[in-house]
Order: sequence, then structure tokens, then C-alpha cells
Amino acid sequence: MNYWMVKSEPNSYSWEDFEGKGEDVWDGVRNYQARNYLKEMEVGDAVMFYHSGKEKAVVGIAKVSVSAFPDPKDEAWVAVNLKAHQKLNKPVTLSQIKSEDSLSELPILKQSRLSVLPMSKEEFETILKMSK
Repeated sequence: MNYWMVKSEPNSYSWEDFEGKGEDVWDGVRNYQARNYLKEMEVGDAVMFYHSGKEKAVVGIAKVSVSAFPDPKDEAWVAVNLKAHQKLNKPVTLSQIKSEDSLSELPILKQSRLSVLPMSKEEFETILKMSK
């Protein structure tokens, strides 16, 4: 299993919007590196859902339910399906992530503009523990 983080501006598409649908297409990614990460996603991979913008916090966990396929809005790009798995007990903020030494190499801290980022199992589990 692989571990990922996807980012969304909650004013455009929030965890609550996603959770309400239960499962949705994760499309509209128009960055080559983020597209390459989407192509690597496999069914069953765990995905942290991060609210960007003002909130800046991990708020939920999803699972990849369909691996990469042509983006319905532009077939030159790719999309995946994600299924809502669980809302975190409490959001884990970017400032909390930055203050945790074991997360110092987390890609969101190095490539903050990407909307799809890989994570290690240890990073995923650390953020999960921080949400308790």
C-alpha cells in the first residue's frame, strides 16, 4: 500500500462536500509532477485530505477506489476515484506538522504548491496519531 496527501481549498471543495458524496472523481490536476503521482496511485492506497487556504490542516482520510484514468474534463491529464474513509477526530494543522521533527521531510513542507503528494507510512501514521 502507498500513502498520499491531496489538497483542496475548502471554499471550492471541502471534506464535508467529499464526505457527502461518499466517493468522487479527483480530477482537475494540471501539474505534471502531481499528475505523475496520480498515475502511481493504486486501489486501496490511503490518502490524507488536506484543507489548503486559510485552514491549512489535514481533516480526513480517503482510499483510492479507482486507479488512474483519463480526466473527464481533459483526457490529456489523469484522474482517480477517491472514497471517503473517515473524518479525523481533530484536524492536524500545518503548524503542528511543522513542529513535529519526524515530519520534517514531509513533501508538503518542500513542495507546498502541489495538490497531490506522496507520504511514507511513518508520516501517515504520525499524523494519524496527532489527530487523536
